[in-house]
Amino acid sequence: MTAINVFTENIFPSWNINEKDVIKKTVKLLEFYIKNLKQDSCLKGYEYDSITLDIVFCDSDKTHELNRDYRNKDYPADIITFAIFADDENRFVFDGDINLGEIVIALDKVMEGVNRDVSGSANKEQELYFLISHGLMHLLGFDHQDEEEYNFVISEQKKALESINYDKI
Repeated sequence: MTAINVFTENIFPSWNINEKDVIKKTVKLLEFYIKNLKQDSCLKGYEYDSITLDIVFCDSDKTHELNRDYRNKDYPADIITFAIFADDENRFVFDGDINLGEIVIALDKVMEGVNRDVSGSANKEQELYFLISHGLMHLLGFDHQDEEEYNFVISEQKKALESINYDKI
């Protein structure tokens, strides 16, 4: 069994995230993806004992800064991923560990999205886990540059979210 290490940091004071729960559910989501998508992901062909990733919770000022400084895009984002392993052509496994990278989520954007949801069907925790599952797909090397890729990513996210009882969050 592969050990999965998820480290979180919340620098957004207006939402007291249950980081233990986030780690637990993120591990379950990643386990689902590894089980079902490993042969199509950046992990294919690699031997490893553990996987590590970071999740940072911040505000949209921070994602705006990161977007501007690292992606040459001058706007805030709800999520930014830094896919260290998937995006590096010189991928390496260090002491049996793969560092997938980092997911950065602007919690104020999450709350704005829920407030705009006119159907009232989403809550902020569901939106948060939707973004985490999406970020994991990017860390595993999946993108959505066209409609077919987008539909694939969303379809796999829905399946993964079912594995954590998303509809009951």
